[in-house]
Amino acid sequence: MADTRPIGVFDSGIGGLTVLREIWRACPDESTVYFGDNSRAPYGTKSKSTVIKYALQNARFLESKDVKMIVIACNTASAYAYETLAGKTDVPVIEVVTPGADAACRATKNGRIGIIATKGTISTATYRHAVERRASELGLDNIEITEQACPLFVSLAEEGWWDTEVARLTAEEYLAPLKAAGVDTLVLGCTHYPLLTKVIQEEMGDGVTLVNTGVATAEVVKAALAEHGIASDGASVTKEFYTSDEPELFESVASPFLGSGLPAGTKHFNTDRYEI
Repeated sequence: MADTRPIGVFDSGIGGLTVLREIWRACPDESTVYFGDNSRAPYGTKSKSTVIKYALQNARFLESKDVKMIVIACNTASAYAYETLAGKTDVPVIEVVTPGADAACRATKNGRIGIIATKGTISTATYRHAVERRASELGLDNIEITEQACPLFVSLAEEGWWDTEVARLTAEEYLAPLKAAGVDTLVLGCTHYPLLTKVIQEEMGDGVTLVNTGVATAEVVKAALAEHGIASDGASVTKEFYTSDEPELFESVASPFLGSGLPAGTKHFNTDRYEI
């Protein structure tokens, strides 16, 4: 029997919309509820305990919308709060770090994997540990990991400067150490970065595989729906959006991430009303 309940997705802001977009592509029959915690962004500058609190509040809100699955479309929240959420919710919880690490390990040919992310994510070494763990599970020896923080990529993505000279010069500066290390696989460890795929690919060269964690996560979501027997039949697909900031501002910034006039009808909600 089809399960028409929606999939819940949350992020600290709009970056998670790139993950949502990939979920739509992989699972077109599924309804979704997206929550962007824009008023408390970014999560990367917050303590682990604070991020866990925020994540639990966001999850409670999504549970109030009767979701059948929760996707943490935020690298920092995935790193800090996944285990807590998985143990405190009654629905499956999917995060974005492990799928990206798995895809990178399966893609590399020379064992040299690059990771680009925000300073906060790089400082936690979350992706490094995830790649090392997955490589060990797959029996891969001599994995070499090169990490690089690319904070300006977030601003470029949000400004819509995806294919500009500024973006190319920034990419040239940031990606130089990765090219020097000879990586053949590069993990886009921030949900904003897929918007700069063209510039990043041009700088790294066609011989380097870019890993979009949103694509990898969407495949995990699709598999989990089947595994838990909760896939929908597409009879009535809905797409809801909520933000803890101004809906009009959210939509104006978020629209380029999704296209086709979306999001629309965004509603305001502050999850900090939930006591944790």
